[in-house]
Amino acid sequence: MQIVETEIADVKLVKLVRHTDSRGFFSEVFKESVLREHGIDIHFVQENHSLSASKGVVRGLHFQIPPFAQAKLLRVTVGSIFDVAVDIRWGSPSFGRHVAAVLNSSDWNQIFIPEGFAHGYCTLEPDTEVVYKVSAYYSPEHDRGLLWNDPALGIAWPVSAEEALMSDRDRIHPMLSGLPRYFRYESTVVDVAVAGGMHACPRER
Repeated sequence: MQIVETEIADVKLVKLVRHTDSRGFFSEVFKESVLREHGIDIHFVQENHSLSASKGVVRGLHFQIPPFAQAKLLRVTVGSIFDVAVDIRWGSPSFGRHVAAVLNSSDWNQIFIPEGFAHGYCTLEPDTEVVYKVSAYYSPEHDRGLLWNDPALGIAWPVSAEEALMSDRDRIHPMLSGLPRYFRYESTVVDVAVAGGMHACPRER
């Protein structure tokens, strides 16, 4: 298991290893001790599994507000997705910026998304299945969203608004400019061990 920083240090790719032989494969897909060594000290309480039957399904951008804010650890078990995490922490040096990554069942990578990020994805293949752990239980009263194609976000989605298959609710989320200040960024500089050496990076308190 290898942890790699993205353009926004708090969002991380988790590269997994599959040990393959004539019988099939074996892979450690979650190891709390390794994640903790790399600054991901999260207790996950729920795991979700979604199937999107068609290519071009967009889910997001979603998040929950405190006290039910969620960190997520997400992977694709079948198919592939274009995955996006947007920093919505007021005061963050990367506020309004995003990380985008293609995740698929062939590469077998995961993405870790901390609290304070709006998350969503677009399926790149039909019959795509996504499994993700969350650090807080689902709470309808705390469930919120950010408009997926807000021009201010600059996300290069692989599907147009006309082609996207999505819920009515996801089409009417507020833009970033109208989003309340649900999360506030405060940082300390800590040394986090990542692949390739030690890096100093900010962490949200």
